[in-house]
Amino acid sequence: MDDFLIRALSGGLGVALAAGPLGAFIVWRRMAYFGDTLAHSGLLGVALGIVLQVNPQLGVAAACLLIAIILVLLQRQRALAVDTLLGILAHTSLSLGLVTLAFLETVRIDLTGYLFGDILAISPDDLYWIWGGAGLALAALGWLWRPLLAATVHEELAQVEGVPVFAVRLAFMLLIAIVIAVAMKVVGILLITSLLIIPAATARRFARSPESMALLAGGLGCIAVGAGLWASLRWDTPAGPSVVVAATTLFALGHALPNRLQR
Repeated sequence: MDDFLIRALSGGLGVALAAGPLGAFIVWRRMAYFGDTLAHSGLLGVALGIVLQVNPQLGVAAACLLIAIILVLLQRQRALAVDTLLGILAHTSLSLGLVTLAFLETVRIDLTGYLFGDILAISPDDLYWIWGGAGLALAALGWLWRPLLAATVHEELAQVEGVPVFAVRLAFMLLIAIVIAVAMKVVGILLITSLLIIPAATARRFARSPESMALLAGGLGCIAVGAGLWASLRWDTPAGPSVVVAATTLFALGHALPNRLQR
């Protein structure tokens, strides 16, 4: 294979391996809209990175981390419903990013690449960023696994047993922010949440334990990346959306199996 294909496959696999286990917790905790809100803030991070003349991916990570902290803090108030807050933050951060980029008249921005990904343009430096961020996220998730699982099953009971629920929730949101930052190059800001959710939702029908679901979600994400890249090269379709379509196809096939074959 050509070098750019090897880099694309390697970067996609790195993102899938990190997104699968995190996506399992997102599905369990019903946090799909949280992931969407963090993903929408990515464009604001790109704009901040350009304004501050730093790597745009660092800007995305910083913006996602900031929004994650704001989300966790706002969850503690009861003035507005959580879904209302998520809608406000998601659309505000995306719009602020677009408005900020509009003021940068001397800078040419490929919005399509940021919004829908450009996996075939991954560079060796991008691979270091992707695998470094994915490795950090997986290591932190392994360290947080037991308290995070306890808080997911029953938050009040976990708090009674001494689990620092607020700190665990904040750490989990920060991990999602890191994965979104490293996945931006692969599937883009608007499609990141699908790579977090769809493989995990597919794995849920086959898994017998939380650990097996997390591992299976990572494996299904890798299959979706490989199949999406093959489809993109075969039919000349956009690579990022092709990965998402492949993941959705796996989801549909998994749900089409008879119940007796699902486990």
